[in-house]
Amino acid sequence: MSNRLPIAGSLLLLFATGVEVPVAHAEGPAKSPPVLVEVATARTTKIAPRAWIPGSIVSRDDARIAGIVAGRALWIAEVGQRIDAGGVVAHLDDTVVKLRVAELQAQVARSQAQAELARTQLERFQSLADTKIYPASQLDEARAQLDMARHDVTRLTAQLHLAEYETRQSTIVAPFPGVVTERFAQPGEYLQVGAAVARLVNTENVEARATGALAFAGNIKAGQAATIRFAGEERRATVRAVVPVGDDRSRQFEIRLALGKLGKLPLPVGTAVEVSLPTGTERSAVVVPRDAIVIRQAHTYVMRVAQNGTVERREVESGSAVEDLVEIRTGVAEGDRLVVRGAERLEPGQAITIAQPRSAAGTSLIN
Repeated sequence: MSNRLPIAGSLLLLFATGVEVPVAHAEGPAKSPPVLVEVATARTTKIAPRAWIPGSIVSRDDARIAGIVAGRALWIAEVGQRIDAGGVVAHLDDTVVKLRVAELQAQVARSQAQAELARTQLERFQSLADTKIYPASQLDEARAQLDMARHDVTRLTAQLHLAEYETRQSTIVAPFPGVVTERFAQPGEYLQVGAAVARLVNTENVEARATGALAFAGNIKAGQAATIRFAGEERRATVRAVVPVGDDRSRQFEIRLALGKLGKLPLPVGTAVEVSLPTGTERSAVVVPRDAIVIRQAHTYVMRVAQNGTVERREVESGSAVEDLVEIRTGVAEGDRLVVRGAERLEPGQAITIAQPRSAAGTSLIN
């Protein structure tokens, strides 16, 4: 049998006899490594309060194509057919106008022959004027006959050109490239002058149309930068025109926005969009990237980079939002460096490592 006492028993014996036993002290918690973050610098810029207003994509070339001559429709382009500029939209029966052209060609030839005869008679009278065989009145009458014959040639020639023009217009062509979206007549129907044949819409040359309250019409000007939002995406646009005239019922005015490269995207005409436009005058304000703000149920704060390489929490009051920037009314000063990536997992006093410092904004967002 072993003479060694169990360890627990030995310890009890030592305590009982009053022998001091050295006790190992536990070390403190290990210091956490610096957290890798991205930062941005708060800056002062020009901003204005903005609001999202509804709009839609419209075509700048949208027309009800009509003919300028009457006739029976022989062929009309199908709905959905794409037509180039100068392409045929419809063919009308041109039998009547062609017969009119043939008739006028004969009349022009006849009037030219009469004018030639009148010219010959006038020359004969002029050669015999000194002989006084013919009275002077006959010479005057010969001049008048020649003038009237020439006027008849001019008049009938103009009518012939008109008939030839109408013959060409029996083929209705597209004034711009587009897609046939609707037919207003069917082959076989007789169309009067000016009757619409089909609706042609240019799906390439598009822009955004929005309507806003007349109250802030004075804040929007042509050439001003704007933001358009559709399908969860935001893109830059430019105000092309402002129509500051509203009707008595809606009190709304119209804004047209040039889409630039956005116009090359496959956005069907009629697509619903939202447009961000200023609703007040611009002012100077301290702005920070939207990602710098941490929103919790009880408060809103940012994590500011301190001089010693740690972070501190700053409670803030936010204001207007302009694209990816947010106005900060209290809690942040110009030049403060704020964490924009990784702020959610930081605690005050925690050490950080800055990955890619960046500025809060480029140039002023308000023209």
